[in-house]
Amino acid sequence: MEKKPVKIVTIGGGSSYTPELMEGFIKRYEELPIKEIWLVDCEAGKEKLEIVGAMAQRMWDATPYGVKVHLTLDRREALKDADFVTTQFRVGLLDARIKDERIPFSHGMLGQETNGAGGMFKAFRTIPVILGIVEDMKELCPNAWLINFTNPSGMITEAVIKHGGWKKCIGLCNVPVGALLSEPPMFGLTERECIHQFAGLNHFHWHKVTDAQGNDLTDKIIDNMYKDVEDGTPANIHDVKFLKDHLKQVQVIPCGYHRYYYMHDEMLKHGIEEFNTIGTRAQQVKVTEAELFELYKDPNLNYKPEQLTKRGGTHYSDAACECINSIYNDKRTHMVVSTQNNGAITDLPYDCIVEVSAIISGKGAMPLTWGKFNPSERGWVQIMKAMEECVIEAAITGNYGLALAAFEMNPQVEHGAIAKTVLDELLVAHEKYLPQFADKIAELKAAGVASKDPVVMDLMVNGH
Repeated sequence: MEKKPVKIVTIGGGSSYTPELMEGFIKRYEELPIKEIWLVDCEAGKEKLEIVGAMAQRMWDATPYGVKVHLTLDRREALKDADFVTTQFRVGLLDARIKDERIPFSHGMLGQETNGAGGMFKAFRTIPVILGIVEDMKELCPNAWLINFTNPSGMITEAVIKHGGWKKCIGLCNVPVGALLSEPPMFGLTERECIHQFAGLNHFHWHKVTDAQGNDLTDKIIDNMYKDVEDGTPANIHDVKFLKDHLKQVQVIPCGYHRYYYMHDEMLKHGIEEFNTIGTRAQQVKVTEAELFELYKDPNLNYKPEQLTKRGGTHYSDAACECINSIYNDKRTHMVVSTQNNGAITDLPYDCIVEVSAIISGKGAMPLTWGKFNPSERGWVQIMKAMEECVIEAAITGNYGLALAAFEMNPQVEHGAIAKTVLDELLVAHEKYLPQFADKIAELKAAGVASKDPVVMDLMVNGH
């Protein structure tokens, strides 16, 4: 029986990643027949939406498939009768990320944009928006799947499922894909000849690997991490080496983002050095993104340019396409996703969101059982999950005390009075996007709270 063609909506369609999304859909079209694609963005992203939207249409026009790409600033217009909704938006654009990174660094602490102080503020800005999208979906496309790769993906997915009540949601990340692609070639194997199992939280997971005969490869991969071989570390993470004795003891492979915890001092030193010289990662990405959009303006460009891999999020969009394809065709594909725990990790609440190996079918994600962590990993993952839960509730309620509690729990935040100082400066810097904290921000401004970083001050005057 011929399957119904699908309508796909991408919120944050003006993203520089959109060409990769189009590439992923094009190469799967024979399995995943697309009727129409809608790219949605906000007024501040209108110019980028028009540029990347025109390029997306050129990419489809270069195929025999005749897919129409629609552009709109009205998400409700786009959402009506959608089958799949993907989310890849950044509230406040890259200028917001620059503030997330520079304000903590200006006080001598990591400004990591998904796990640290910056990551918590990205969640504060994003969670109210994603819950608004969910309410629109309940009315306009009640049967659609929401495929989220807006960061911090795990917290956003938990907000959607637990607080928004939208069960048909899967969160994605490109970091596991890097490991899945880079590790099998270490042994002359293909991805299908290795069995990976992941467990943890978004940007805070571990994994282990065996071959198809059940022989453990984890220890050998750990050895290879200290050789000059590709190990899947994302382009946006400084590749300082983990302590080998530590990894040989725990016998699980940490994700790249664990460097911000296990190798905190080294990562902080590197981050402050960039802060004082070439600028934070967000400032570097802003330059790369500007170059990408200049390329996208070329009326002859109808394919994803190689420069997109410099963004650090390569494979995100391809993972989204494969997830949609697996749901649509009930493919039962093994993927690593953020989904409801359902007992997969016994050390965490049953209904919380975890990032684990799962089978993706027409029913969504079925997490594969990991079991218990060893004490060292258990301690880490439990405090990080508790921190995430506090962040999510604070984002929804605007509870300042809860936001401060989350700051005091987060291992990347220096604790005590300095935590409050950074929290307060970030609140004031992001006032436009934090209406839930309006009363507290007014109080802080009246007390004269403001960032002293000149780049942030300039953004607040001339930017967002």
